[in-house]
Order: sequence, then C-alpha cells, then structure tokens
Amino acid sequence: MRYMVERNFVRVVGTIWMPPITAAYEYPLTNYDIENIGEFTRDNVERWMRSHTGDFQFITDFYATVGDAEIPWATEEGELTYSDCMCPAE
Repeated sequence: MRYMVERNFVRVVGTIWMPPITAAYEYPLTNYDIENIGEFTRDNVERWMRSHTGDFQFITDFYATVGDAEIPWATEEGELTYSDCMCPAE
C-alpha cells in the first residue's frame, strides 16, 4: 500500500523584531490559508504573508509550495541564507 502526504508551506527569510537579526522560518499552510491566498502566485503569497508573518519586520525572500505547484526562491542568496539559519555549520 502506498500513501501520499502533501505538505503545503512557505519558507521565509527576513529580519525578526527583537533582536533585529536575520532569521528563517517555515509556515505550514492549512486549507484555509490556501483559500485566502487565492490563485497561487508570488504576488498573492506576498500579500498573504503581510498579515501572517508578524514575527518578522520584513521578509527578504521566500519559497512556497502547494501540492505540485511551487514558487522558487527569488535569489540564490535567499535559499542559502535559509539553509544557513536552519542548519548552521558546526
């Protein structure tokens, strides 16, 4: 038997409030969130993030996925910063 697990999320990189440092976080997306985002475009996800990512002063880059659709990082630097924050070198 084979099971399919669908993970919908937005990974963000930006500056948090206190202390004001660069940080990363993965926001899981519920069906309600996906409905509020509407059409899965970069602009719509950015609009949704403005009211749902209060831990951050501002978001510098993000990666999002819903089902088979994905919105890639805008820059390679954003992806590398996310990796550095989530898996720091020892």
